[in-house]
Amino acid sequence: MIHRTGQRIIPGMKDYQPMDSFDENSAAIYDDVPRGDEAAATRFLAERAGGGPALELAIGTGRIALPLAAKGVRVDGVDLSEPMVKRLRAKPGGEKLSITIGDFADVPVLGRYKLIYLVYNTIFNLLTQDDQVRCFTNVTSHLAEDGCFVVEALVPTYLTQLRDGQYVDAEQVGTREVTLDVGRYDAASQRLEESHVVLSEKGVRVYPIVTRYIWPSELDLMARIAGLRLRERWASWDREPFDSQSRNAVSVYGL
Repeated sequence: MIHRTGQRIIPGMKDYQPMDSFDENSAAIYDDVPRGDEAAATRFLAERAGGGPALELAIGTGRIALPLAAKGVRVDGVDLSEPMVKRLRAKPGGEKLSITIGDFADVPVLGRYKLIYLVYNTIFNLLTQDDQVRCFTNVTSHLAEDGCFVVEALVPTYLTQLRDGQYVDAEQVGTREVTLDVGRYDAASQRLEESHVVLSEKGVRVYPIVTRYIWPSELDLMARIAGLRLRERWASWDREPFDSQSRNAVSVYGL
């Protein structure tokens, strides 16, 4: 499956290509709604980076990379989307980061890193198990001996509770604009096809994304295949204990 060129159509959502989720239109609104966990994530990652360097896979608009770099950590990045990176470059400090345009599963950089990280479910953007395992394997080849790989990913429990594997949620309801989240989940392929639909006086805008969800246990097996072991797992960047009720998992892997 080829993702870095954005030319191969992924089966499922009709005509979907990975770059559809990270084009100019998507990049323009990506930072509109902060997650609110940026400070906690930055603190956590800065501790793991030590003196650095660090590598963010799918660096995007620099939501985490820029505040991490502001703490004195050298941060490099990889991303498929030039529009997203353009937004990063326009921010204070963005011009100083070394960024490679390419498929983050390839980890197309030189050298080794004390910290390599993937945040905000980004591992799910690789749409096959093979690509996800390939990412882990390539990360291993770029980790320093005492380095770690940090992966933040949603625990997909709620997907198993969907009626007929689909949903429509009202994300935002206003007098002049309504945003709907429309999704369809296939448990056999672990694939979620989703579109954020914005209805307003300006018309209809659609922001699609396709992801392949992974349970924490599958993440751990991918890590083992790549020669890594789970060191820590938390329910949040603030180190809340991870248990059967956790909706999020912050996993730390090492050699």
